[in-house]
Amino acid sequence: MTDFATRRTFMVDTQVRPSDVTKFPVIEAMLSVPREVFVPDEKREAAYVGENLDLGASRVVLEARTLAKMLDALDIQNDDVVLDIGCGLGYSSAVIAKMADAVVAVEEERFADEAQEILSTQGVDNVAVVAGELRHGAAKSGPYDVIILQGAVESLPEAIEAQLEEGGRIACLFQEGALGVVRIGYKLDGRVNWRFNFNAGAPVLPGFARHEEFVL
Repeated sequence: MTDFATRRTFMVDTQVRPSDVTKFPVIEAMLSVPREVFVPDEKREAAYVGENLDLGASRVVLEARTLAKMLDALDIQNDDVVLDIGCGLGYSSAVIAKMADAVVAVEEERFADEAQEILSTQGVDNVAVVAGELRHGAAKSGPYDVIILQGAVESLPEAIEAQLEEGGRIACLFQEGALGVVRIGYKLDGRVNWRFNFNAGAPVLPGFARHEEFVL
């Protein structure tokens, strides 16, 4: 029988801690959430490899390093309400739920029901999964103290920025040519100001591609 607990500790010790992730709540959450439960059955053996894990349909579970560094920079507090866009089968939301007051996760129909079922089975009772187009977010439950996107974007819709509370933080992986750049945004005076955080890679989330302009 596979010892996933040992693999989980090894993941944190080799992928997370060496990546300048220092906040104890992030490390504790990633040590306690069973990543293998939140991936397709046939991918369980690969759950703790140091790379993005394919969910199909050009969607991934972000590699542990990327997620951990984003969460470390966001500095989620236990009274924060977090919007998790593109939660896949719920892993990121389960990790965030350990740190936040509540999580609203937005996911496409194909993953949403299974994500909610897995989260419920794992006893994660402060996450609500909303089925819908990722680019619309979940305005009804906003605004949010923190927003995080579980994949790359070429263009971030204004509708997502509008759901961020004044003084809130957002983590976003911008795809810029062949390069992926994670930036942390801070909303001040109604405007999001972005700061470079680190480089990473992931597929562009559905609805977040830059629309090509046709030139006649």
